[in-house]
Amino acid sequence: MFRFHPRAGASALTLGFGLSMLTNWAEAQTTLPSVTVDAPQAARAKPARSKPKPRAVAARRPARPLAPLAVAAAGRAQRITPSAARDSLNQAPAGQTQTTIDRSQFENRPAFSVADVLRDSPGISIKQGNGPRDFGISIRGSNARNGFGIRNLVIFDDGFPVTQPDGLSRSDLIDPRAYGAIDVVRGPSSALYGNYATGGALNFRTRPGGTIDGVEYGVDGGSFGYLNNYLAAGKKVGNFEGSLFASDARGDGYIGNSWFNTQTVNFLGTLQMTPDDRFTFKLINNDLTARLPIRSSLNQFYQNPFQQGCTTGATAAAGCGTVSLFNNGFNGTKSTETALQAGLGRDDRRTIIGGRWEHDFDNTTTWRNQFVFDDRNINQPTGSTSALGDYPSYNFMSDLTKRGELFGMDSTTMVGGWYNTLTTTGTTWNVSSAGNATLGLPQSSLYQSTTNYGVRAREEIKLIPSVTAIAGVGWETTTLNGVNTTLSYPVPNNPAIVGATVTQAAPVFTNTAPEFALIYKPDNEWQLRARAATGYGTPQVSNLFVLPSGAPGNNTSLKTQTNLGYDLGADWSPNKSVKVSATAFYEFFNNELVSQATQVAGFTYTFNAPRSEHRGVELAAQWAFYRGWQFTAAYTYLDEVYTDYTESISNFKFNRAGNKIPGISPNELTARLGYDQPSGPLQGLGGFVEVQWKDGFYMDNANLLRAPGYELVNLNVHYTTALISDYFKSLNLYLEVRNVFDRTYIASANNIANSVTAAGVQNPASILANTTGSIYAGSPRAFVAGMKIAFK
Repeated sequence: MFRFHPRAGASALTLGFGLSMLTNWAEAQTTLPSVTVDAPQAARAKPARSKPKPRAVAARRPARPLAPLAVAAAGRAQRITPSAARDSLNQAPAGQTQTTIDRSQFENRPAFSVADVLRDSPGISIKQGNGPRDFGISIRGSNARNGFGIRNLVIFDDGFPVTQPDGLSRSDLIDPRAYGAIDVVRGPSSALYGNYATGGALNFRTRPGGTIDGVEYGVDGGSFGYLNNYLAAGKKVGNFEGSLFASDARGDGYIGNSWFNTQTVNFLGTLQMTPDDRFTFKLINNDLTARLPIRSSLNQFYQNPFQQGCTTGATAAAGCGTVSLFNNGFNGTKSTETALQAGLGRDDRRTIIGGRWEHDFDNTTTWRNQFVFDDRNINQPTGSTSALGDYPSYNFMSDLTKRGELFGMDSTTMVGGWYNTLTTTGTTWNVSSAGNATLGLPQSSLYQSTTNYGVRAREEIKLIPSVTAIAGVGWETTTLNGVNTTLSYPVPNNPAIVGATVTQAAPVFTNTAPEFALIYKPDNEWQLRARAATGYGTPQVSNLFVLPSGAPGNNTSLKTQTNLGYDLGADWSPNKSVKVSATAFYEFFNNELVSQATQVAGFTYTFNAPRSEHRGVELAAQWAFYRGWQFTAAYTYLDEVYTDYTESISNFKFNRAGNKIPGISPNELTARLGYDQPSGPLQGLGGFVEVQWKDGFYMDNANLLRAPGYELVNLNVHYTTALISDYFKSLNLYLEVRNVFDRTYIASANNIANSVTAAGVQNPASILANTTGSIYAGSPRAFVAGMKIAFK
């Protein structure tokens, strides 16, 4: 038997901060959600489970304060273990511009994908990808120019890499409900994270089993047939702590031919085998079945943004996307079909298994060894062709972390090395016009191998009580091997292959990335940061064999992109109610890898822009200003231009120096004003209004066609209460209206290629607006409600 008790509060949430972040716990005191912004250095402590209140007493929920900015690493030498210092390198590396998005920011709202949570960090930009939870995640514009997936940043899950050795990450496997916090590390970071970390890194941290301490079940449902059932279970028993998350999400989608069905499992278990040895096991599995619409042109977006009335090519309404498919599946005559008629979509599986062994030689030195097996299995009829293949990869890393003194000054030293590899053969098949994504004959096959190995070293040293210096360096060799075989069937209705075109490439890249940073903390209110660092990212094997037209060919001259970045930042926290963080950055790129959509659906062309510059400002603010009222904001300004790039189109050359890099929105803002009733009969009742602003941006290198910006308003109301019961702990209810004013907007716009007339004159925006393969519309007004109940 149980009953609701509106005055019963959840037990006090405790967070550790400051110099004793991993050994001392500070009880929280105000209601503002905890978000650590920009460059906290100390490893973050896990929340301690509060002691249960007696059943007969309805305990009020204590208020929680703003999480103060973490103090500089300079004062923590004797207060944290080397293992915890190593953990901080994935969460809040000293001197780096960084934000942590705490679970309290999305606990009381429907959180279906990374797009629902990452916008709370400055420097982050999100665009819809090819699937329900597939999003392009960009840090400082790093990935905004790529056609699919995530590039130019490295992603971890509990410190285990989920970026494969070829640099590709996908967000399909990320269900935000699984996580207790998300760390966003911004700026060139290859000294610490290696290849592809030109933009930074993300670390998703699941909830420790001891903080769950039981079982939680939740369900979200709403517009467009959306339904998500999820379960979290966790416990700490003796020397073992484990947590399991599982979810089943499905929906009809708001665009024609975009229904989906996806299941996710995420497990983390840690065993203290001896006082000096710890073993951690990690498992993630995601199965995705989804149908996929065809990306529109800008004119099609204005005509029919949600691609309605697109049953067949012959009866398609204006603005419907179509694809031309071989009737026999390999050559000859073609038919024009819609995505629904052709059965375009994705049927993918991703499995990640990892293990980590940590050994303490003494109380100053920890040795960490980690191995990850990552298998990405794809079946993707996304256009006129379908990609099929299995992409298994292996990743091993080992490092030593030591806490002690250097020349009489407190220091933390880390040295390590790594090896990772991916080898596979993938086949691209022609899709026939028979419907249901029926495959014809193969169009091409690609053997690819990517291997990275390298070493890194890092030193953090306390120069004086208020100043910490950080220096690091990474060295890495990357070897690519690829053989692309293109098959041709030149005789109509004859499936015999008459010759095959073979293109080979075997480039080897060697890169070095140093970094330097200084932290100055004159008092408890201020922290100042300065950093100079480098990043690098090599091409993917698949980039080497696609021409600007989208056809297979030789693009094997691609080079490594590198960047040198400077950050200046300040964090101010005058009291428990106010936190402000500001960072200005300036980055210089050489041979920047830029991708743009081609006329062939699913294929993007990648090129090197010799020189470009990225500069901008990132602001984050929190203010708990009056009895339960809270205000948070994350703002990013980006100004990114080519400084040396001449583009060749049909043998005509065009100077792009001074042009804006396409795909980069110059202004993005997420601001939220909320209220939570701190006491009384309505304690636990709250809500917020949220505004999202994304400025318009250019879609092409000539800066002729511009995607419009948008402003969205979301409304949320929620209620949380403790339950007085032998079996239940708490109940959480919420309702959210998204896009309240039903704005029609662009959620994703891939870069498009410029074209010229026979006389060599660039076609104007009116012509470019008919270029397909670029745009997905964002969701119209949607209602989503949910509940979560926690069991003892």
